Amino acid sequence: MTTRARLLAALIGLMLIVMFFVPMWRIDLEAPQYPEGLGILITLTDVQGLNEFDLKNINQLNHYIGMQQIVPEAIPELKIMPWLIGLMIALAGLTAITGSRTLLTIWMVSFVVLMFAGLVDFWLWEYDYGHNLDLENAAIKVPGMSYQPPLIGSKQLLNFKAHSWPALGGWIAILSVASSVLLWWTSRPKNKKTHGIKTAVATVLLGIVTLTSGCTPGPEAFQFGSDMGAWCRMPISDVRFASQVVLTTGRTVKFDSIECMKSWLGAQDDSAPPIHSIWVSDATGSGTLIPASDAVFAYHSSIRSPMGGSLAAFTTAESAHSMLRTVPVSDSAALTLMSWEDVTLLAD
Repeated sequence: MTTRARLLAALIGLMLIVMFFVPMWRIDLEAPQYPEGLGILITLTDVQGLNEFDLKNINQLNHYIGMQQIVPEAIPELKIMPWLIGLMIALAGLTAITGSRTLLTIWMVSFVVLMFAGLVDFWLWEYDYGHNLDLENAAIKVPGMSYQPPLIGSKQLLNFKAHSWPALGGWIAILSVASSVLLWWTSRPKNKKTHGIKTAVATVLLGIVTLTSGCTPGPEAFQFGSDMGAWCRMPISDVRFASQVVLTTGRTVKFDSIECMKSWLGAQDDSAPPIHSIWVSDATGSGTLIPASDAVFAYHSSIRSPMGGSLAAFTTAESAHSMLRTVPVSDSAALTLMSWEDVTLLAD
């Protein structure tokens, strides 16, 4: 291996050190009785509540339906994983020192196996957690119901919606594997026939791309009449004004109007989950969701939005003008078109 390749191997190993200090996985729960949501963070050595009392509250909810308690001290994987990641860091360092492509191959294959074994183990733990119920002592019994959280993505469990996604540590692991495959490929001997190897590497890379692209959070369909606005706590019933925020955890926060969403966003602090995207409905009533950054917002007194903000979103300025010509126009107010950045600067 060249000096550059050895440095990259060292960097891949050093990258894994971050996994000791950040969460590996995150599971969020949302329900009407918990408007701010509940969540847990899984690190290499612990399972913690997203907020101070989240783990305690989740364990209390589990007790009512007969689910097992989450006791970090009783999870053997939390004692094993730090050693396995430490071994991978040491192996990456040895690869960098020796420049051995054979060691790089061993490291790459071992980490891929470790990641998939970890996902399988996590799924088996979730299965036992959601199916092995103590129904004799459960206060709430639903015949045939199980409560297995999703491995990746979102799932409805009674009145809770669970979201499960990799956290920063998980994405670092995925990036490390992808980087090792790329390094292994670029450091291959140039004088050998590698058609079969090319196919294998392309397959691995395609699998990684498919996995990571499938994990991209997106907006969720509204259940009009039953979804509640997260800020105003009013039922979401008007398709023209429904809006939502998608968090990086996959959780969606829904609102009955643009003005309510704007107020909620303004009330978030640094401890809030990062935002992945913001969506607004096309006020023509088509049901189309538009990224807020691409929408044209109309501000006019004739717009009867649910909370009186006089705001509506459209795909184009032309559709905004066309729509507003069909409603009564106030003599004292002129139509104002603006961007999402302009909307955020409006006073509440």
